[in-house]
Amino acid sequence: MKLDPQNPADLSAQIAQAIRDAIVCGELIVDARLPSESELAAQFHVSRPTVREALKRLAAQSLIRTQRGASGGAFVNRLSFEEAYSQQITTSTLLLSMNEVSFDTACEARYALERACAPLSAQRRSADHLATMRAEIFRQSQPGLTDEAFCASDVAFHRALVDGAHNPVLSYQLAGAVEAMQPLMNMITFTARSREKIVILHSRIADAIETQDADQAALGLSDLESETRALAQSVFAARALAAKDRGVSSQPEPEGKP
Repeated sequence: MKLDPQNPADLSAQIAQAIRDAIVCGELIVDARLPSESELAAQFHVSRPTVREALKRLAAQSLIRTQRGASGGAFVNRLSFEEAYSQQITTSTLLLSMNEVSFDTACEARYALERACAPLSAQRRSADHLATMRAEIFRQSQPGLTDEAFCASDVAFHRALVDGAHNPVLSYQLAGAVEAMQPLMNMITFTARSREKIVILHSRIADAIETQDADQAALGLSDLESETRALAQSVFAARALAAKDRGVSSQPEPEGKP
């Protein structure tokens, strides 16, 4: 593992990347102990604080874990999909909140992925997944439910649909779509949407999943996507009109940002 003197990245980032590459290619295997900070500093010709910063970067990515004591040190971690969910969600949330993609682009991606998951969920979902979907639909029907609680229930419903596919790779990929994209979409559309209509669409999807009708589940998701897009368009149009009334210059927002 060597550093590239031409690389513009700071030294700690280069060290973290070098160790990460060694883990990915199998040079460093799961549970292997990394060299000590002093050994790494000598190897990379840097200071121990620089090495320490690199190790912090790797720990933040759950690639390594640290242990104290005589037999302690830094070890290659056994990363699971569940542990990686939070990173996927955080990255997706940052991309969306920083306006790197439009609302329509995020909506298209999220529902395309979820529709691809629907046939597997219809085939493999457990009684627990179906019970969660039904429980969330009931919760969404309660008149006193706050907007925040409704949005959380909305996420839980779709999380159960995705996890019902029993495919950890899909669940990981959709973690960002469901738990990052959806809350941000809800922030835009919650003032305009009809809860009753959302409950009806969710019920259709749950019915299709229960009867293992993959086509109807996908159709229900497509109708939900259309409803979401229509709500967003109405919100963006209202914002543009309000800005115009205030005499504020406003960019058209048909491709609005989450």
